[in-house]
Amino acid sequence: MPYFDAASTEPLHPAARSALLAAYETGWADPARLYGSGRRARMLLDEARARVAASLGVRPDELSFTTSGTQAVHLAVLGALAARRRAGRHLVVGAVEHSSVLHAAELHEREGGTVTAVPVDLHGRVDPAEFAAALRHDTALACLQSANHEVGTVQPVEEVAEACRAAGVPLFTDAAQSAGRMPLPAGWSLLAASAHKFGGPPGTGLLVVRKGTRWRSPLPADEREGGRVPGFPGVPAALATAAALEAHTAEFAADAPRLRELVDRIRARLPELVADVEIVGDPVRRLPHLVTFSFLYVEGEAIITELDRLGFEVSSGSSCTADTLRPSHVLEAMGVITHGNVRVSLPRGATTADVDRFLAVLPDTVSRLRKSAGVT
Repeated sequence: MPYFDAASTEPLHPAARSALLAAYETGWADPARLYGSGRRARMLLDEARARVAASLGVRPDELSFTTSGTQAVHLAVLGALAARRRAGRHLVVGAVEHSSVLHAAELHEREGGTVTAVPVDLHGRVDPAEFAAALRHDTALACLQSANHEVGTVQPVEEVAEACRAAGVPLFTDAAQSAGRMPLPAGWSLLAASAHKFGGPPGTGLLVVRKGTRWRSPLPADEREGGRVPGFPGVPAALATAAALEAHTAEFAADAPRLRELVDRIRARLPELVADVEIVGDPVRRLPHLVTFSFLYVEGEAIITELDRLGFEVSSGSSCTADTLRPSHVLEAMGVITHGNVRVSLPRGATTADVDRFLAVLPDTVSRLRKSAGVT
């Protein structure tokens, strides 16, 4: 069954599986202990941290392992806001940020802070000038994702980072969709990523706080992970994360042109095969493996169910909101069709034959669903 939902989670990479199983034999002990097995676990945790840091281009002491990408986002946003409370209580976010960022912003508002959401264009991209204009003297933090999780549009992080630097405002970047798939942009102060997005183990996130960035934990004090992340560290998961990030980065760099061609094929063929379809997201400045499109007169959930019956696993809307009845906030902010939405994100190993078969069954699927809804 072709799996086309890598933006939700990439299948566990074989390198991660091997590292995970091996580490369960050698890295199970408490790395804070001074006896032999504890020292060995500490060495393995330090090794994992150094390898992930090297892959991301950061210092090992700037990196912490968290229990998820969502936790990394919450710690980054709320920790930066807590540390810069004297500077002000204003937060700037892009309108199409991941829900974890927006939920942190909602909490900030409930606690008396203010939030400005910078709008996006029809492709889901913020205007750097508009983002810069939203910065104020009391802005404590700005947030801009590296690439959008629903439509794949790459954001102008470096241009926004330049404006933030000029204003003395730290920039947080959610890199969950781009880590392991494209070079990280420059200029950010805090960053979050999620291991399972690049073939690592679920339940492991990455938090980076650059040197010189003010940050204070919004949680009760804990000695683990340099005081940034509470709880017992998962050494095997950290090693598996390092193995996955290294392997996926190398493989994706080589395979990205092929995946981009497959996505370009979907983008070009769909309007020819199906009437009343809207392909969304930036056609050029985008993740190479992801394409999103919306059909008039049919519900996205119905398409997903029917495609699953035919052997294709795709998603509708965001993985974090697909189980709700609310329209996608990303598509709403873009001003495009919010229903009948399908997101295809190709994992490693996706083939031309899989894509061609998908294009062969999709038109009839949409036609049958429209007829059942009384649309001819």
